[in-house]
Amino acid sequence: MIRRHAMALRISLAIIDFVMGIAVFVAVSVARYGPAWVAAWVAAAMNPWVLALVYAVNWVVILWLLGLYRLRARWAWRSEVIDLLRAALIVAILTFATLFAVKLPEVSRLLLVGLFVAQAAVAVASRGLLRLLLRRAREHGRSLRFVLIVGHGVSALDYARRLERHPYLGLRVTGYLADPGPSDPHPEAPTAERSPNPEAEAPLPGTIARLSEIETVLRSMVIDEVAICLSPEDAAFVEPVTHVCEELGVIVRIPLYAGVGAVPGGRVEEFDGIRIQTVSRGPDRTLGLIAKRLIDIAGASVALVILSPILIVVALFVIVRDGRPAVFSQIRVGVHGRPFTIYKFRTMYRDAEERYEEVASLSSTKGAAFKMTDDPRITAWGAVLRRTSIDELPQFINVLRGDMSIVGPRPAPPREVEGYDVWHRRRLSVKPGITGLWQVEARLDEDFDNRARLDLDYIDRWSLWLDIKIMLRTVPAMLQGR
Repeated sequence: MIRRHAMALRISLAIIDFVMGIAVFVAVSVARYGPAWVAAWVAAAMNPWVLALVYAVNWVVILWLLGLYRLRARWAWRSEVIDLLRAALIVAILTFATLFAVKLPEVSRLLLVGLFVAQAAVAVASRGLLRLLLRRAREHGRSLRFVLIVGHGVSALDYARRLERHPYLGLRVTGYLADPGPSDPHPEAPTAERSPNPEAEAPLPGTIARLSEIETVLRSMVIDEVAICLSPEDAAFVEPVTHVCEELGVIVRIPLYAGVGAVPGGRVEEFDGIRIQTVSRGPDRTLGLIAKRLIDIAGASVALVILSPILIVVALFVIVRDGRPAVFSQIRVGVHGRPFTIYKFRTMYRDAEERYEEVASLSSTKGAAFKMTDDPRITAWGAVLRRTSIDELPQFINVLRGDMSIVGPRPAPPREVEGYDVWHRRRLSVKPGITGLWQVEARLDEDFDNRARLDLDYIDRWSLWLDIKIMLRTVPAMLQGR
């Protein structure tokens, strides 16, 4: 969601400014008082660490109130410098006014002047560096979210240009679907009654398919968001397109400036001076999702450190018993169809992938997923690793890389995803996980549809508390071999 992307950027900037505020306070104090800077502040009857925290908080609050965390239609280095200098001046005035009003002990004015000048300089440098790093990351295709625009008229191109003004959000237009024409069935009237649209028949740069092929496009490409930018005459297509996207778990945005009315549900937000309705059936709590990612990073890091002896022993044991490699890697499907490499301890013979066709028809699972009760490709030691789920532990590396989360639907290989029904694909609307709701509630259920329903229930009810409960239930489930 645009709000989520913008909020993530704003919070990142605020955290950086907060940390830099404390660092600048300490650095200037050391420069002024030397190694005994803590004692110097204590002698003035003040706790330096409390002062540093208060100063950093005030700095962030002033920047927030001045709108320096809001998206701008166009970013200019000069205006950024001027705004940061203004913020430093306001903080300086407030600080001196406070010292005068409460009659605090004498504080070095030279230190304060140096503090505010250094803070402005560090803020300018850190923001410039952050923008440079983000730009280079986007240029190398990192953390991008792909947008499909329905329509190729003036409103579609205008929306694409608005996205291009904010490259730091990582939203990239993949292509356009042609406006509805005679070959697209009208949702409210027979095709014969629809007036032809000659412009829609002509191929345009960036147009990858017709509107009638939207489901095929969403299934075959990595699409995170769909922006519906149709003309008022084609407003009847908005709701059917939205419905298809919701079924597939894709976010929908409808720029309301185009004269197309909003659909039921969703919320209206503002982006680059226009109102946009966002419709999503997935998790949509910005701070919660940021907290989830932080928990993933912290949890995976701690797990890899604590479990490192087990990881080493298991890897050596696999090599001694079954030969190299100890770790098996395979392509799996992630968020909205993104392929990634998953890591597991090897539990099968080395030629297991080549022998897949031999057992493909013997799956004990009903539906798209493959799982065989007595798979002849599994080694004796591998069966033990699978029963205890120890083979999954290397996936904490996938969590650190951002391909997976600790909690989420299990990732499937491409051959299984190809067999998904439309409603199954909503499982791909969130990051896959090491553990999930169906693993702790119905791991032995042999009906894939039931598993998928539990995954969708998790997506619809997602919260940090639900993640925590699933993680707490995972440990006893592993110990009991469930």
